[in-house]
Amino acid sequence: MTTASDETHIATNETSHLIASNKVEGTAVYNREGERLGSIHSLMIDKRSGAIEYAVLTFGGLFGLGADHYPLPWQVLVYDTGKGGYVVNLDKAVLEKAPRYAGEREPSFDPDYGRDVYSYYGFLYPF
Repeated sequence: MTTASDETHIATNETSHLIASNKVEGTAVYNREGERLGSIHSLMIDKRSGAIEYAVLTFGGLFGLGADHYPLPWQVLVYDTGKGGYVVNLDKAVLEKAPRYAGEREPSFDPDYGRDVYSYYGFLYPF
């Protein structure tokens, strides 16, 4: 049963151009061929500017076990309303060679790491 409070929460949780981070986490990510690659594990947000620096994609493994985390520059993701998820213009082979980490080995996410990730995808590191 939905209450008036729930309806207000839903209305402010997602608008035509904004979405709460908890609704992004778990959202499916597809390649341009429509193949599901994985899902968004988390967002990494710059504390000072508030800009999203990375969307961390969980990809690989079997049934989520042994999956690695791939920080993607936010700019590589395009939301597709028809799919209800994000689309990236990346082949699996490119993604499999991308910077990544195992769940328990989260990197420092310092500027050197950021430059490596962004340059892999052909972007200048803006932070």
